[in-house]
Amino acid sequence: MSCDAAASLAFLWLASTSPVSSGPALAAPPAAAGQEALFADIVRRAGDLKIQVDGVRAGKALPSDFKTRVDELAALDMQGHLLLAQRGTDGDLKCILRGISQDLPLKLEAMTAAATPKDRDLALRDMAYLLNDNVEVITAPPTAPV
Repeated sequence: MSCDAAASLAFLWLASTSPVSSGPALAAPPAAAGQEALFADIVRRAGDLKIQVDGVRAGKALPSDFKTRVDELAALDMQGHLLLAQRGTDGDLKCILRGISQDLPLKLEAMTAAATPKDRDLALRDMAYLLNDNVEVITAPPTAPV
């Protein structure tokens, strides 16, 4: 019997005879997604767009390229979702990025369709919250799976 086989059998025997079951083993937390270029770009873009939305709420004009930038961010969020799905890691972030990629165009449509100042402010506030969430879900420290 090889050393590797013996060590494996010993590990399995010890694991099966342990008097206390600790449940599934905790894996090391995943690396912070915010450190990867794609996710750092999403954070930067979402933060910039939130600043613009806050400016519009304070009375500034909406930049002419705002729609294009929101569409690009939505595409990057979906790209992040697909990347995480391909890796088979970080289920929560993966799902949240997909949701944000789908919600961004809806929030943008609500902003442009708002007929009253109250509706417009509500739509701008919703967009600001979504953009802030986009930053926070990526920059939150990773946690070990439960």
